[in-house]
Amino acid sequence: MSRTIYYNGTILTMNPAQPTAKTVTVQDGRIVSTSGAVSVSEIRGYDAPHGPSAQAQKEAPSRTRFVDLRGATLLPSFMDAHGHFSGYATSLLQVELDESADFDEIVSRIRSFLSRTRIPDGAWIMGKGYDHNLLSEGAHPDRAVLDQAVLDHPLVIQHKSGHMGVFNSAALRLLGITADTPCPSGGRIEIRDGEPTGYLEENAFLSFLQKVPMPSTEDLMASYARAQEAYASYGITTVQEGMLPLPLAPLCRTLMEQKLLWLDVVGYADAREADAVERALPGCHGVYRNHFKLGGMKIFLDGSPQGRTAWMRTPYEGSENDCGYGTLTDEEAERFVRLSVQKNVQLLAHCNGDAAAAQFLRVCQKVEDEGLPLKSLRPVLIHGQLLGTDQLPAVRQLGIIPSFFAAHVYHWGDIHVKNFGLRRASHISPAASALADGIPFTFHQDAPVIQPDMLETIWCSAVRLTKGGLKLDAQAIPAAEALKAVTINAAYQYFEENEKGSIEPGKRADFVILDRNPLETDPMELRQIKILQTIKDGETVFEG
Repeated sequence: MSRTIYYNGTILTMNPAQPTAKTVTVQDGRIVSTSGAVSVSEIRGYDAPHGPSAQAQKEAPSRTRFVDLRGATLLPSFMDAHGHFSGYATSLLQVELDESADFDEIVSRIRSFLSRTRIPDGAWIMGKGYDHNLLSEGAHPDRAVLDQAVLDHPLVIQHKSGHMGVFNSAALRLLGITADTPCPSGGRIEIRDGEPTGYLEENAFLSFLQKVPMPSTEDLMASYARAQEAYASYGITTVQEGMLPLPLAPLCRTLMEQKLLWLDVVGYADAREADAVERALPGCHGVYRNHFKLGGMKIFLDGSPQGRTAWMRTPYEGSENDCGYGTLTDEEAERFVRLSVQKNVQLLAHCNGDAAAAQFLRVCQKVEDEGLPLKSLRPVLIHGQLLGTDQLPAVRQLGIIPSFFAAHVYHWGDIHVKNFGLRRASHISPAASALADGIPFTFHQDAPVIQPDMLETIWCSAVRLTKGGLKLDAQAIPAAEALKAVTINAAYQYFEENEKGSIEPGKRADFVILDRNPLETDPMELRQIKILQTIKDGETVFEG
């Protein structure tokens, strides 16, 4: 049995009973001890600049490896509280449209992608990351724009929010989308001059997007490996598959059976297909099987605030009655909440707007009032961008965990000021109020919406600066609390607080090593911190 002892650095344990440690000893992927719990002979000489004394190394048990942190900071690795692992993996095979300036640049990037890749005739092309808010036209492109890029391949481009997108003419024909196509509830197919423009949003877009063929298994498996490498480079060792429809189940099964995962992945089934997904993935309900487990199920209750489809209690700026819209009726939402209790699984509910949050709180309260054990299942309110501070008492009472997309403040804060006004935008992702109310919360990046950059999120939560330089800092929190959100609180969200999230004996040796201590770093410089190493179950999975 090999042992590893980390020393000569700052060790932040995230354990309230022992916030820091002098040393950490790891054996067989588990934390054995911290600080004074190791033998005197092992720790002798640790304060010396050159590391353990020769005598200490001689007296240490055989096969003990000493790791000199050289003043770096070691803490529990980060946990992805909400994201889309497969979506991030497949995004690595798509046309990158982030930061496109206008329609011409979108067309140019698609043409460039075609010229440098070998895509068979008639095969689908997918693009991701355009944002109409950043385009000079101030609008979504339509099929006529996409047809300029390619006519003989079906093409779909997905908005950066993931909630809307555009199909070209070839794609519309293949999917059978016409002016007479019934539009799913909670979605929209845009029609102009009696013809579909190619733009779809919410349930309409998502339902047709699921009909787009997946890349080859070989390409997908390679992209899953690249995705894990990317997550590890950001210090993350637990990843989420935040909406797992039935067609994804065979891929998850392949990843398990071929042992292609080295990070932990927690999947949440599309609630509409929960039973079928569980049948397709036996033996992993609540238990990791080759690094994958099913953690519960997921529902959508509204859309995107930057796309003005988030469901609000009061109208968007510049409108008297535009409040966005919900995607489920109260009866439908209640049915899924009851289903989570019946199945004894955790429920994630996508709620960006305060009206969507109100609906979730309303139906959860109804189920809880009937004496059903909803609270024990730790339901999660995903995003909570416009969650009202007046709604937080109900969140606390129901035991709901809000998982905030804190980096929205930087990436879309200026757009939120335009859509909601300064007062409402200043309180987006109300982490400080949740902290004051004693509500445990987590942070996420909703990858592939943005990169799973936890240090950027920690910086965003502490500084709350928009891309335009505006400070929306009414809900800013200290870096120490932000670190809890992506370590010990995230472990609690996953029911893994006895396994992960802090450095304590018996827990898994999942660590990240940073080049400096975030608790002693100027908040403005938090996102400049570098990941030096990521460790999963005692083994290095990334080294910078």
